[in-house]
Amino acid sequence: MADPLNDRDQVTAALSVAAEEARAYLADIDSRAVLDPGAEELIHGWADPMPEDGDGTLAAVRDLAARGQEAATRSSGPRFFHFVMGGGTPAALAADWLTAVFDQVAFGWASSPMAARLEQVAADWLRQLFELPEEFGGVLTSGATLANFAALAAARGWWAEQRGVDVDQEGLSTLPPPPILASGYIHPSAIQAIGMLGMGQANVERFRRDAAGRLDVGALESRLRELGGPAIIVASAGEVNAGDFDPIERMADLAEEYGAWLHVDGAFGLFARVAPEARELTAGVERADSVIADGHKWLNVPYDCGFAFVREPARLVRTFNVGAPYLPSPDDPRPNPGFLAPENSRRARAFAVWATLRAYGRAGYREMVERHLRVARHLGERVDASPQLERLADVKLNILCFRARPEGTPEEELDKFNRELGEALLRDGRVFAGTTSYEGKVAFRPAIVNWRTQEEDVDLLVDVLLGLLEARRPAA
Repeated sequence: MADPLNDRDQVTAALSVAAEEARAYLADIDSRAVLDPGAEELIHGWADPMPEDGDGTLAAVRDLAARGQEAATRSSGPRFFHFVMGGGTPAALAADWLTAVFDQVAFGWASSPMAARLEQVAADWLRQLFELPEEFGGVLTSGATLANFAALAAARGWWAEQRGVDVDQEGLSTLPPPPILASGYIHPSAIQAIGMLGMGQANVERFRRDAAGRLDVGALESRLRELGGPAIIVASAGEVNAGDFDPIERMADLAEEYGAWLHVDGAFGLFARVAPEARELTAGVERADSVIADGHKWLNVPYDCGFAFVREPARLVRTFNVGAPYLPSPDDPRPNPGFLAPENSRRARAFAVWATLRAYGRAGYREMVERHLRVARHLGERVDASPQLERLADVKLNILCFRARPEGTPEEELDKFNRELGEALLRDGRVFAGTTSYEGKVAFRPAIVNWRTQEEDVDLLVDVLLGLLEARRPAA
């Protein structure tokens, strides 16, 4: 088998195999281990030579499916709490299949009117979901890192403009380092974006008032007063260790008073705006100059998807618009999302976003988020009820931060103990929840965002941990 043209009559059969294997994979995803025992050894054992002629379409698809059934991490299932990762709702998953079939280039109207228009609609639906002002314009990205990149690129352009420089044309060489101010909660993806934009990761100033990284508001205000000029403030809506929030409303007050740009990184926490009981955590987001979030977290669309909103979307066009004789004119009134973000080769991520919002609407997402908040509180109750576990932070949203604290274990040994327990939990494979460092303590921080997750799934997490603890108890 050489030229794929020779196998063109196998397309339907290949899709049928893929559908059968997908049904088999999803049939027991609610009950099967996140990672099967022996999967890592199996993966390390793959050393296939590159084929010269190839074995044909069906052989390749069946081989991949067989390997996936044995070795794929079931991160789209209900018990993957290791990172803040959702799954794919039924509507989003089906739409993602069609995305691959239609294979639209979502750069602009000229490459795909359908993809361009649906991205425009999907972005505005997301704006409405989060109740952002109408002047905000949105664009889809591959995730929070590029969403932060796009939004902070707009912030960089604004900051340079205050100093009389068109940074997109002239660069940063004639400018001093831009002041970028944040709490200790600022996420590495924002730091990464700042570095890629040439603003310097070392220029991020963190104003912490405690070991967790909470914002020292007084120190931030003093710094803004000292600067006496434009600055960029980064606020975190949902910190990854405990789900905590910066005081966004107060930061918006300071940004307004001192003429700063306020950027809100709401990778998952922005969804608190959907649930009335948690909405107050996001007060002030609507006053920001830019806001970002992930789609492959709480929106539950397949990887990869993120989105950025900017109050003055024309700033994105000035930064990312590319000119070429074969591309649309910058004055083209039709939607051209490729002019709003750094990717020119763009998958039609809007199809899954549009489909899931069309399927479940605002009410469906409100109910899902509220269910997850209940599940997180239930997990907190289970942890509090166990004398061998210790909760380290309040349950603000959907993340619980806790550690094992077996009776008789010295404080100085707890970090090593919890690190080893975390490794044992991942090797066990039934439930995934990794460890982190919170206030200098090694801890677990399971995050609940998957649309399938229910109370019994977090119950299993506690039961497995307690079982592993019991197995580690020295014999009497």
